[in-house]
Amino acid sequence: MADEKYELIRQSVLEAPIVLKGEYAYFIHPLSDGVPKQSAELLRAASDLIFDRVDWNKIDFILGVEAMGIPLATALSLESNKPLVIGRKRSYGLPGETKVNQSTGYSKGEIYLNDIKKGDNVLVVDDVVSTGGTLLPILKAIDSIQAKVADCWIIFEKGSGIEYIRTCGEWPINSLVRIEMVENKVTLLD
Repeated sequence: MADEKYELIRQSVLEAPIVLKGEYAYFIHPLSDGVPKQSAELLRAASDLIFDRVDWNKIDFILGVEAMGIPLATALSLESNKPLVIGRKRSYGLPGETKVNQSTGYSKGEIYLNDIKKGDNVLVVDDVVSTGGTLLPILKAIDSIQAKVADCWIIFEKGSGIEYIRTCGEWPINSLVRIEMVENKVTLLD
């Protein structure tokens, strides 16, 4: 059953349209962009594959990163009965809010973390890591709060971002599907 779920995700990313944002080749996928339509079957496949690999006894809550980490975090929250918080792209000014500067292959901005406290055990989930420009600052921010990244799951690992992040700290970072862009096409690495 897990093999079928992996195959569904792998095949769907091979069929993903590619657009260029300047020199940056960007694949458009339901799990990373919400278009084309995100089917329940595809979201369930990603959620189930991650759910089965997390030690839920070590997790206090799930942190989903806006925007496309939200559907995955929601599905995992419903299945695990663990609460979730969202790393948002806007500030609410709540006490303890942490501003995270992030820079991706095609944009810069801020993510705001709320309701993460010292000693919390956090599962971080997101859709794609390419450069590490979003995930690395979030992981460092969680450390600075003195909470713990108990686990971290990404659907698509593109490029060397996760490897770079691993050189910067000792976080448990995992991905479902490793890809690279070769001549503006998606190529599977595993």
